[in-house]
Amino acid sequence: MDENKLSYYENQPVRAVWDETAEEWYFSVVDVVQILTEQMDRRHAAKYWSVLKTRLKNEGMQLTTICSQLKMEAEDGKRYMTDVADMQGLLRIIQSIPSRKAEPFKLWLAQ
Repeated sequence: MDENKLSYYENQPVRAVWDETAEEWYFSVVDVVQILTEQMDRRHAAKYWSVLKTRLKNEGMQLTTICSQLKMEAEDGKRYMTDVADMQGLLRIIQSIPSRKAEPFKLWLAQ
């Protein structure tokens, strides 16, 4: 992984990492969940993501094929292992979250 990037969607941060080898961006799933579910902080978004992961696994989705973990900088400045997904994986996760922000967020991602 080469380049870390912090972008903003409606003033909310979305952490991403560029993988030079795969030539793909990997996005923090918790950041996206926080935006789509309108959670007040990452801690609440992480809890929502944890419950959603369990539900998706029970429905038969193989999360290990669409998610991995990378170290990303947190609000405290330290780097922690964070669930990430490439664009395709992220779109599959977004489909599982009922949100009025899903379509506008997908358009933002496409830019």
